[in-house]
Amino acid sequence: MCFNERMLTQPTTTTFTIDPAHTHVDFAVRHMMISKVRGSFAGIAGSIEANSGSGFPETVAVTLAAASIGTNTADRDAHLRSADFLDAEHFPEIRFVSTSVERTDDQHFTLNGDLTIRDTTRRVALDGEIEGRAKDPWGNDRIAYSAVTRISRKEFGLTWNQALETGGVMVGDDIDIALAVEAIAPLGTASA
Repeated sequence: MCFNERMLTQPTTTTFTIDPAHTHVDFAVRHMMISKVRGSFAGIAGSIEANSGSGFPETVAVTLAAASIGTNTADRDAHLRSADFLDAEHFPEIRFVSTSVERTDDQHFTLNGDLTIRDTTRRVALDGEIEGRAKDPWGNDRIAYSAVTRISRKEFGLTWNQALETGGVMVGDDIDIALAVEAIAPLGTASA
């Protein structure tokens, strides 16, 4: 096989940069055993290597600014940034780096990777979906994904809690995470 034949049969990838203005990282955790507190992270950056044809992600690397956590309550947000939880002063970034992607059908996939919170790294799996792909008015390639997962905060050393007089605890262990990601690649950035 000559060089040109190999180039024709080799799939190409496109590097997309996450667009923070059109990306949301939201979470929910049980509060006092009866309701859920919801919040989000504002500071997100990262890249996605995607198959140029199908749009399926091949590698993903994302960082969140721990101090950007927000729940619309200043005192609670300050507590979440403190050493009781994220310790944003000493661990300013939450990181996710993919290790593999498994397609489940034409639009859905499982994204496996390493999530690091504070100084603890655990393997997590996200259920993902390709939401769409289009050219923007300036000719840039844009792609959108959604993904969800559930993690145990205790597995990342986030063990602070307070017992309730009526039984149970103030903060649940499971954290539900939902992502809506839009990423951009300038025209002509596909590579072999």
